Amino acid sequence: MKHPEGISPLDQGMAKGERRRFQGLLHWQKISGQSIVVNDFTLTPQSWALIVRFPRGAFVWHRPSAVLVERNGQMQHLPIVDLTRAIQLGLLGLGGIIITIVAFVRFARRKERVL
Repeated sequence: MKHPEGISPLDQGMAKGERRRFQGLLHWQKISGQSIVVNDFTLTPQSWALIVRFPRGAFVWHRPSAVLVERNGQMQHLPIVDLTRAIQLGLLGLGGIIITIVAFVRFARRKERVL
């Protein structure tokens, strides 16, 4: 697939400042996949990638983020909503709130026993 100005999606992310580095070991960047043409639609998947480099290899984790749809020269950005992830983060937050409340109740009970 030919990219604008001959720049790969990986390099485009770096040029736009979407790539963040942490001492050269950790990279977080937006990556565009290979475009697919269906009828008169051109579909391009996009994802965020976390890349952790080790001396003898690397760990790569991709998270789908959007699909770019091009039709008749018009581009449309369709975000991918990860409902499971939203529920998991909500449950994690709820768990944190419950733990905080339980800790405050226990602290209050201990304080009553001391007095």
